[in-house]
Amino acid sequence: MRIALFITCFNDTMFPGTGRAVVTVLERLGHTVDFPQEQTCCGQMHFNTGYRPDAVPLVARFARTFAAYDAVVTPSASCAGMVRENHPLLAAAYGHPELQQQVADLVPRVHEFTEFLTDVLGVTDVGARFPHRVAYHPTCHSLRGLRLGDRPERLLRAVDGLDLVDLPAADSCCGFGGTFAVKNADTSAAMLADKADAVEHSGAEVLCAADNSCLLHIGGGLSRRGAPVRTMHLAEILAGAGGGAR
Repeated sequence: MRIALFITCFNDTMFPGTGRAVVTVLERLGHTVDFPQEQTCCGQMHFNTGYRPDAVPLVARFARTFAAYDAVVTPSASCAGMVRENHPLLAAAYGHPELQQQVADLVPRVHEFTEFLTDVLGVTDVGARFPHRVAYHPTCHSLRGLRLGDRPERLLRAVDGLDLVDLPAADSCCGFGGTFAVKNADTSAAMLADKADAVEHSGAEVLCAADNSCLLHIGGGLSRRGAPVRTMHLAEILAGAGGGAR
């Protein structure tokens, strides 16, 4: 199986260790992972802010860059959702028949990291060890968009030494929402405060999720209030990540 890593521009810029963690886990399971250098943004920012025709060249580039691979794996539920849900819409609205076909052919091969492990590879125990108390935050895109269900929790429960604790009101949004946090700062801050309270009440040492964007938002709130909880992408925990949080 030819596997490509779609790192996303956000992770590539701010959290490259997450992409390395994905590769570590997949290589541990016996797979080879390519990193196509031609990849760029999936166009989510353009799509969500109304610049939809401007996202079409990015859709075309994505389809061209990953066309040859059997599976495209990304450590971002948000960007996986963008590709699977909105690339076909953009190709149909602004593209040409050839692009529509290219997108239709590729979309079924695009997978969020945890669903690739559980659904495609049929794996829950990836050979990781992480002796810490961990809470899992289901981001809105992973919970309501991709409907990952308990896939992340199944993977975490299989990690040696990990104590998975309940997160109160886990299904509540953290308040990030991309540009929502900028356009509705007061509302976003109130939602973040509720989420940070829940994280602290969980007794977790580490908060993990399937999207670094939400972890950045929550981690900032926790840091400003002096909370001892650290944030890590789920992939870094599954990679073993040296047994400690960043």
